[in-house]
Amino acid sequence: MKSHEIKAVIEGLLFVSGEEGIDENQMMDVLQIDRKSLKFYLAEMKENYQSNTRGIQLVEVAGGYQLTTKQEHASYFKKLVQSPTSATLSQASLESLAIIAYKQPISRVEIEDIRGVKSERPLRTLNGKGFIKEVGRAERTGRAILYGTTKFFLEQFGLQSIKELPPLPESVAEDEVEEEVDLFFEKFQQQLSKNEQDVK
Repeated sequence: MKSHEIKAVIEGLLFVSGEEGIDENQMMDVLQIDRKSLKFYLAEMKENYQSNTRGIQLVEVAGGYQLTTKQEHASYFKKLVQSPTSATLSQASLESLAIIAYKQPISRVEIEDIRGVKSERPLRTLNGKGFIKEVGRAERTGRAILYGTTKFFLEQFGLQSIKELPPLPESVAEDEVEEEVDLFFEKFQQQLSKNEQDVK
């Protein structure tokens, strides 16, 4: 591959890895290049992202690399999550919130395993609206961020604690799992909508 193609793949890897990040060994394995070459490409990309015409940056965190927004733009992102047009939650956000509520502490990868789709954007939305927060790091390799619900979440649902969440079915036949999950998410959405209306 040519230099610009390699950097394009690296950018893609950083994007799909999200806030979990990706380490050098993983990128070297995927790209089939040595560490010296990888560091050269990463340094070039980092310098390019530092331009004031770019809205993201390449950072190294806990032995891995990830793309993040820039601190100087934080006020704009705050306006977005507080905007009236973003008052309601999408189905993806509701599903992610329900999973976190019952499975916390839980990582993004574990949430995605349950949902079967990428969940980085819903998690950003939930975090921005104050429904979830980072509650720690997993002990496994990579030290993935663990999420849990907040006091604001409890207040929105009129709960004193997570223990007051309605119980999930103890035993569900394998062919009924998808139907049960869809029904649960529907009830969850109805409850959230009701609370949002009460707040308004």
